[in-house]
Amino acid sequence: MSSKPIHAISPTREENYPEWYLQVIAAADLAENSPVRGCMVIKPWGYAIWEHMQAILDTKFKATGHENAYFPLLIPLHYLEKEAQHVEGFAKECAVVTHTRLESDGKGGLRPCGELEEPYIIRPTSETVIGVQFSKWIQSYRDLPVLINQWANVMRWEMRTRMFLRTSEFLWQEGHTAHATRDEAEAETKQMLNVYADFAENYAAIPVIQGEKTPAERFPGAVNTYTIEAMMQDKKALQSGTSHFLGQNFAQSFGIQYLDKEGKQEYAWTTSWGMTTRMIGALIMTHSDDDGLVLPPKLAPLHIVILPIYRDEQDKEKVLNYCQDLNQRLASLTFNHEKIRSKVDVREMNGGEKSWHWIKKGVPIRLEIGPRDIEKNSVFMARRDLGIKEKRTLTCDEFINQAATLLDEIQTQLFNKAKQFQQDHLHSVKTLDEFNDLFSEHGRGGFALCYCAPDDVEDIIKPMKVTARCVPLVQANDPGLCIFTGQTTTRQVVFAKAY
Repeated sequence: MSSKPIHAISPTREENYPEWYLQVIAAADLAENSPVRGCMVIKPWGYAIWEHMQAILDTKFKATGHENAYFPLLIPLHYLEKEAQHVEGFAKECAVVTHTRLESDGKGGLRPCGELEEPYIIRPTSETVIGVQFSKWIQSYRDLPVLINQWANVMRWEMRTRMFLRTSEFLWQEGHTAHATRDEAEAETKQMLNVYADFAENYAAIPVIQGEKTPAERFPGAVNTYTIEAMMQDKKALQSGTSHFLGQNFAQSFGIQYLDKEGKQEYAWTTSWGMTTRMIGALIMTHSDDDGLVLPPKLAPLHIVILPIYRDEQDKEKVLNYCQDLNQRLASLTFNHEKIRSKVDVREMNGGEKSWHWIKKGVPIRLEIGPRDIEKNSVFMARRDLGIKEKRTLTCDEFINQAATLLDEIQTQLFNKAKQFQQDHLHSVKTLDEFNDLFSEHGRGGFALCYCAPDDVEDIIKPMKVTARCVPLVQANDPGLCIFTGQTTTRQVVFAKAY
């Protein structure tokens, strides 16, 4: 009888997927819970991943004409009250500041005092406060478009939290733009959705479906919300980035007006769009395995880690010198228009401990180098996207010449594997019975693509804990029968259980 394979992460994905996810975060030392309920501490390895995401996205935003700015954390209550639908959507999630200072309670403790005349809301999102500023900045058509991005934190009180996926405080970027015409604003909304899709697929190696949200899933106050939806390894959907066409709703609420070329006063057309640290959760759940984190090279804090292996002081100096020389040679190479990020792990630990440390952190390539490798002028290489025991020997020169190509192969392999998984679990559903079977307690799960005529089918799908993820932007446009009403329609919708 074969023995059960030993893995670094327990439980495995098959045994308990939610707990596996948390254990991968702990093993990779990405983040930990904070003393504040529902909030997390992002540790250096996790934050380094976010920094790479920031750098890539920031470059893309600036290439499309956007500028960075910063707006206050605190929003006056009456700002939110100006946009009724918006405040209704966020009211239950808002954290409220009501006092200005603390004073001694006379018993060794502290109590709030100095009650504010008007409470402040810790920003759940910044449409309202930015709308007020836009109304001051925009007077004429010559002031348009205004293309602003903000890197910030936001707070939304959450009942059930999970690190990176849903926390009370999280990091993100939020873009806010104002335009002279509806067409320009809608083009902006779709342009930024394409930026997100490009980032997800070509950098995070996560295949996504681009689509429009149904009214029930729309951003509060938006005319249209567009989304990229990714499939995790448990076959649930993760909304990975959204772009909102706000129409003139916020412009009318906050007086964002301009004089057009004919001297007529018009309301601007606005957009907003955002991507968050939730993408780190998406990386984990798309690529990682039962031995820990697996990172696509374009977002990995380290591309290559070099592990010196020696038994005594006599070998130590020779092995370390060889490893440092190799590291210097790697530093002169580039991958994805950046210098290759490599490191020699000089900690006094045995080789097995060092190797598992970096396996669990998801570093794309590990090199083990001992005295015998030096004699052959070679390296012993392992790729994180392959099995733990799959290793091979290359000469040092061969590895140097192939390093960038190998990283590119890993990036492509991770995307292709995730894409195949998505395709294998995207089901074309023709009847309501098929739909019910797919999402039943013991059903296959995944994404259901089916004809759907009405916007509101919440009463039918809610008992199954399923939501309409999006109306894909790419549609066959062939007629079919709505599985809920029997009507003929050309519109297909993606449904799934989701985070």
